[in-house]
Amino acid sequence: ETHGITFRIQISVKELLDTDVLLKLLFHLPVNYPSTLPDISVNSDQLTRAQCMDMKDKLLEQAKKHLSEPMVHDLILWIQQHLKYVIKQSATVCNEKTTLSKGTSAEDGIWMLLLHLDHMRAKAKYVKTVEKWASDLRLTGRLMFMGKIILILLQGDRSNIKEYLILQKTSKVDVDSSGKKCKEKMISVLCETKVQSQHKRFQTFEVKEYSTLDELQKEFETAGLTTLFSEFVPPLLK
Repeated sequence: ETHGITFRIQISVKELLDTDVLLKLLFHLPVNYPSTLPDISVNSDQLTRAQCMDMKDKLLEQAKKHLSEPMVHDLILWIQQHLKYVIKQSATVCNEKTTLSKGTSAEDGIWMLLLHLDHMRAKAKYVKTVEKWASDLRLTGRLMFMGKIILILLQGDRSNIKEYLILQKTSKVDVDSSGKKCKEKMISVLCETKVQSQHKRFQTFEVKEYSTLDELQKEFETAGLTTLFSEFVPPLLK
């Protein structure tokens, strides 16, 4: 007997910076639930795949503690209370797998953001806008074009990176198919993490075009960001 009950739950949870994250949870309760663990899947447009997987693993860990008693309600309460910590922890998957250095340094507040844009119709104007924002907010990094892939990699104070994201999502930076100014709706945050000691700091913000994936990969490798590249860039080619 393989049937059971499947149901979806959508909840809105406050993240670290008080932004609302909409979580779509799918529970499949097997026939012999709760003596058997439910299947759980987690989706959210605001989180990376890695963060959703991480959250699923954490939920299953919690579920084991409630084995043989109804648990769905407890799991939902748990994720509402712990989402921000799960996100915070999984942001460190971008940290080239090293332990965080102890002690405070001048680099303490430096963060890194990797964004993926779907397209730019008004490219020249869009590029100028991004350069201006980076300069105003004292952010360094790269705006990278490789074939149809458009990536923005930024480094700077965490508050300025947050400010950049707000500008990117709320300003009319591009034009739609009819030429009217429009906001950027097709943007995804691939990674947001603290800059680690083995990450090289970009000194300037530059716009670069790459003709091959190898060239793009070298840019990441030079900056000590090999893991970041291999985790987030190849999936964009599919």
